[in-house]
Amino acid sequence: MAATLLTASFVVFGAMYLAPGSPASFLLAGRSASPEALAAINAQYHLDDPFLVRYFRWLGGVLQGDFGRSITYRTDVSRLLADRLPVTLLLITMALVLVVAVGLLLGRIAAVRGGAADSAVLVTTTFAVGTPSFVAAVLLQGLFAVQLGWFPSSGSGDGLGDMLWHLTLPAIALALYLTGMLARVTRSAMLEALDSEHVTVARSRGVPERQVIRRHVFRNSLGTVLTTGGLIVSTLLVCTILVETAFGIGGIGQLLELSTTTKDFPTVQAVSLIIVALFMVVNLVVDLLLPLVDPRVTLGSRKAAA
Repeated sequence: MAATLLTASFVVFGAMYLAPGSPASFLLAGRSASPEALAAINAQYHLDDPFLVRYFRWLGGVLQGDFGRSITYRTDVSRLLADRLPVTLLLITMALVLVVAVGLLLGRIAAVRGGAADSAVLVTTTFAVGTPSFVAAVLLQGLFAVQLGWFPSSGSGDGLGDMLWHLTLPAIALALYLTGMLARVTRSAMLEALDSEHVTVARSRGVPERQVIRRHVFRNSLGTVLTTGGLIVSTLLVCTILVETAFGIGGIGQLLELSTTTKDFPTVQAVSLIIVALFMVVNLVVDLLLPLVDPRVTLGSRKAAA
């Protein structure tokens, strides 16, 4: 895990280093400056140091809990993260609840009822999967915020209740594509389970259909659904950058976008490190939960080891 974090931070730092432009030019905001002023800025932020020197200086600070000082915001990166990370985590949590609740429900309805219900779900999920998050953000913002005025068009609000109200449209925009994807995965997994032999045996023994669906179909589909859940959370972490920018939400997604534009090395490095760490934690949790949901995974691993 540590090696992955180091590799990711090194790659991001190298990409920022090779990108055109200089942080000094953004600090000056297009104003002309004397060579002495430029030299003072470069010396203050160590912009003239070689690539490896700058990287290992940053890495040494991170190991001591110091993420550095933001070049753009002129404050500690740790303070920026403390102010903005809760908003992003709340947005991702709201979107994840929508994805799981609606996606599983639609997938189950399509697989169990079939017919017109299945066709309706397929049409709905096709529209959802074909709508990128940034397009959904623009459409929702234009209709429900600008035209109808039901929700705020930008900002994250103050206080939990106000934040939930402000983040409703962004959460829907963030969840739309992934809800369609999870519904399709759930439908396919349940249809496969419905055709399995043990379901046929359970039905022949007179087990109630509702119990067959709950214990033998839906439960056996959870392994596939959980594996997809890891991909869903990872996608949420990436897409939140677009959604936060579209709605003007002051989270780490918008912070990363603005900091990348101004080549704010410490801030970009810190946000990227957090995103990679969250991605790895999610995948670790999925790996730990998968044997509990689907015992066949553990059995298969033991057979392979033997």
